[in-house]
Amino acid sequence: MEAKAMALLRLSALALSRSRFALSPLAETVGSLLALSKPCEDPWLADWHARHRAALTARLEGNPFAAGLVRLLGSTKWLPDHIVIPPRGGMRTALADELVEVAAAEDDHVVAQLTVSVRRSWRRHDLKWLSGKGFAARTAELLDAVWHAHVLPDWPRRKALLERDVTYRAGLLAAYGWPRAVERMSRRSAWVGVDAIRFSDQEAPDRVVGDEGMLFVPISASRGSWLCEAPPDRHGLVYPARGRAEPGRERVDGALDRLIGENRATILRELEEPATSSELAAQLGLSLGTIGGHLAVLRDADLIIGERVGRRVVYRRTEAGDVLTATDHT
Repeated sequence: MEAKAMALLRLSALALSRSRFALSPLAETVGSLLALSKPCEDPWLADWHARHRAALTARLEGNPFAAGLVRLLGSTKWLPDHIVIPPRGGMRTALADELVEVAAAEDDHVVAQLTVSVRRSWRRHDLKWLSGKGFAARTAELLDAVWHAHVLPDWPRRKALLERDVTYRAGLLAAYGWPRAVERMSRRSAWVGVDAIRFSDQEAPDRVVGDEGMLFVPISASRGSWLCEAPPDRHGLVYPARGRAEPGRERVDGALDRLIGENRATILRELEEPATSSELAAQLGLSLGTIGGHLAVLRDADLIIGERVGRRVVYRRTEAGDVLTATDHT
């Protein structure tokens, strides 16, 4: 889904130079809430969805405000701007800091935003569940509960996936610039000219990104993107991370596992996308020492190489590694 219709985001040379990637536990929580609000659409999330949807339904029972909000968010093209906020903490953004901003919105502003969400929904809604006051604080309370119950237990694995996406796109950025790094972030995204990004095919006024630049924020869902805006000119794009939307490809007969060992074969397959040793350890559930030992063997065999990117060493397959894994698939 797309939360906000728009035409172009325009970036000055300074804004472009300061654009960067960030992680947002809030965005991951919102994405998870949207996923649980409807039947499962992501094969790789099927087990998680089956375990958690009933628990969320039970949580919403007896809470008309939370139930109404979740129904609306799951069926609208406009996510309220007090819920979709550009993260301030870069790659170390903490949910608690984000929820402070969520809870700070005035009731009048929340009502105005939810009214737009109702107009932009593909289902019929009313706002009778908006009773009492403190709507933003109650929203923050719901998101905090969803995070702790449904996202936090799986966060290390998800975080590793998101970091791998950032690693991949940062490599494209270093080699080719922002147009390649932004490529295919969402179904409607495209780089336009030399100073603009299109994130929607619907007509709307252009936005101007401030001198602090644009934030690009991956989430673990395979679909869904939205624009985050905050005064005076903070902007962030939430987009689906690469790599886990489709079920894994079947291997012919495990020949690669027998040739070099199951763990090394798994690591070599995982390096279809570049990754650091820490990202591989989190993704595969192996210790950092075990991963390091296997990487050393694969590197000595010229199946992978490691390249330093800032303070990290990013590993990728060599041509020989590509050839070896190519023979392992149907």
